[in-house]
Amino acid sequence: MIVPALVRVRGRSMLPTYREGDVLLVLRGLAPRPGRAHVVDLPPDAHGRPRPLAVKRVTGPDPDDPTRWWLDTDNPGEGVTSFDVGSVPRSAVRAVVLGLVRRPLG
Repeated sequence: MIVPALVRVRGRSMLPTYREGDVLLVLRGLAPRPGRAHVVDLPPDAHGRPRPLAVKRVTGPDPDDPTRWWLDTDNPGEGVTSFDVGSVPRSAVRAVVLGLVRRPLG
């Protein structure tokens, strides 16, 4: 089932496309779309602590395992990417970002 939702951006990893506080319209239940931003579950950090849901760009399937997906940021050097945590399973790609709904003033 395809379900619309709103999410709020936290952090700077998707600058300049999306910034802290932006509200995005997303659709849950769609297949990953290479080149588009998505809401994803990242693997736990180095201490085993869970990470919050994140907005990342899906760059494409993992060439070594096409059931997994590579993630990147729009802001080089900021945030977690697949270069840090490897590719993620399809189940970790939660929603496709359709676009910006609201940007905070300021």
